[in-house]
Amino acid sequence: MARCYSAIVPNRQMPRPSRSPLPDIWLVSDARNDRGLEHALARLPRGSGLIYRHYHLAPADRRARFEALARAARRFGHRVVLSGTARQAREWRADGAYGAAGNLAPGPATLRLVTVHSLREIAEARRARADAVLLSPVFPTRSHPGAGTLGPVRFHLLAARSGVTVIALGGMTGHRARHLPTRKWAAIQGLARSPTRVFPIHS
Repeated sequence: MARCYSAIVPNRQMPRPSRSPLPDIWLVSDARNDRGLEHALARLPRGSGLIYRHYHLAPADRRARFEALARAARRFGHRVVLSGTARQAREWRADGAYGAAGNLAPGPATLRLVTVHSLREIAEARRARADAVLLSPVFPTRSHPGAGTLGPVRFHLLAARSGVTVIALGGMTGHRARHLPTRKWAAIQGLARSPTRVFPIHS
């Protein structure tokens, strides 16, 4: 655990133009939830977010599926973020880019959502101009059965020291989101399944 407490490097970059607030809830696309994505997008609170991955598709098919889901998402006022470089996100007319800090550091100005697992990676994300980090895995996930998790306490400690907006990822559901120190969370299966109540209520 000690490795997670490396020093955060102050963010000394010039301020960027203000953007509208980030959505609280993010649906992450995947081969496993593809068939239900349109339905899931329609059920999300208006103004939520879609992170489009779909790594399983060939390039042309991936682009075509992105276009279809982006249209569906924007009918409900959702933000659409592409897993790829900032330049690719601009070319595809996505609202932003998602990925590791090293892939997102270069390129034009756009919304950047960076995947992180430790304070060291959070520091790298800040240097990469991250607007927010997806901190994971908070809880056990189907994607990585048996893998280690942060748990609520460690997640809280990392989030408190992040210096950037944190989005919880990994085994997330609306019920679990109620017990974390952030309003913002993302899920693959937890938002693509069909229960009628998946969204947390915040006081």
